Amino acid sequence: METKVRDLTVEELRALISTTIRETLEELIEDLFALSSEEYRRSIEEARRDYKEGRVKRLEEIFDV
Repeated sequence: METKVRDLTVEELRALISTTIRETLEELIEDLFALSSEEYRRSIEEARRDYKEGRVKRLEEIFDV
């Protein structure tokens, strides 16, 4: 059964919105900290080069599936 907004109490809707905003802000702050790190940015660039040049493994290879 699908829950609709009209099925929520005001308090449930308020809690849902509050939780969503808090989680989104936490993720944004985490991203800002990560991107302010030169080492982190370099690792992203390296990973992108590895991917572009085919130096990657499939999950099946790693987990021997």
